[in-house]
Amino acid sequence: MSKQKRILVTGAGGFIGHHLVKRLKKEGHWVRGADIKLPEYETSAADEMEVLDLRRIEDCLLATRGNIDEVYNLAADMGGIGYITANHADISRNNILINAHMLDASYKNGVQRFLFSSSACVYNQAKQKDPNVTALKEEDAYPADPEPGYGWEKLFAEELCRYYYKDFAFETRIVRFHNVYGPLGTYEGGKEKAPAAISRKVALAEDGSEIEIWGDGEQTRSFMYVDDCVEGLIRLMASNHRDALNLGTDELTTINNLVDVISRIAGKKLVKRHNLTGPQGVRGRNSDNTRLRQTLGWEPSISLAEGLKKTYPWIRSQVTSDALELAGVDGD
Repeated sequence: MSKQKRILVTGAGGFIGHHLVKRLKKEGHWVRGADIKLPEYETSAADEMEVLDLRRIEDCLLATRGNIDEVYNLAADMGGIGYITANHADISRNNILINAHMLDASYKNGVQRFLFSSSACVYNQAKQKDPNVTALKEEDAYPADPEPGYGWEKLFAEELCRYYYKDFAFETRIVRFHNVYGPLGTYEGGKEKAPAAISRKVALAEDGSEIEIWGDGEQTRSFMYVDDCVEGLIRLMASNHRDALNLGTDELTTINNLVDVISRIAGKKLVKRHNLTGPQGVRGRNSDNTRLRQTLGWEPSISLAEGLKKTYPWIRSQVTSDALELAGVDGD
């Protein structure tokens, strides 16, 4: 077993952060979680779970107190394509404050390593106009033309991490997530990602009925199961790689195929009704994992079908429970 560390996970009330805390605890580390909210579906496994507003420097200094060795900064105001295209000002302001204050507080409180969670939204939009997209290499973020709001603030925070290493020799790591999904993730309310949103729609649909899909469904993405994401985060933190690194699968799929896979898992035949006015983001996006393999000697290996077989039943159970609660029925 590796030496026990004192680790802070911000965003520990959220999806990836909650899974990361559980994994770090299994490895024997002392873990503090910090977020503006508690985990929604399970009690946190953290030794300390603190409700803090990380937009405030005072709260960031509080979160990083007490000889913390490593910080996984996953806290962010974010959501699915509908949310991030409708809230540019709020998202940009909130995340710039979180990222700048967390980075500075970590440095000032003597943290040894700081990992920043960036996003594939930083990539140049001109390289993502074809559903048969060429997989994105890390250098494809420049010349800069990221997605408005969320993409721009992530790209700037990456630069800020580099400045803290250059100016202060503060060890930072930068990961670019590509569409993470799995159980215990948001599945309704507007902040859910495509796999969760479609799983919810399929769970609610009667066999033989129709479900609404944003766009023509031919837009392409790759999706990474949360266990692979957590494994990659831990490996990157332990590495000596300071430049931005993709973390995703390179299994490209259309949204239409995503619907088909989930429908097969559910045992339903459904008709797709395409809403061409709904937000759909870039036309195509995939992760080039060449540098990931070279750097970590590893890459995500859980297939989309395998991950959805674990994700769909959880979302179906949540939707069923929600329906029972609305009907005033005790589901226990």
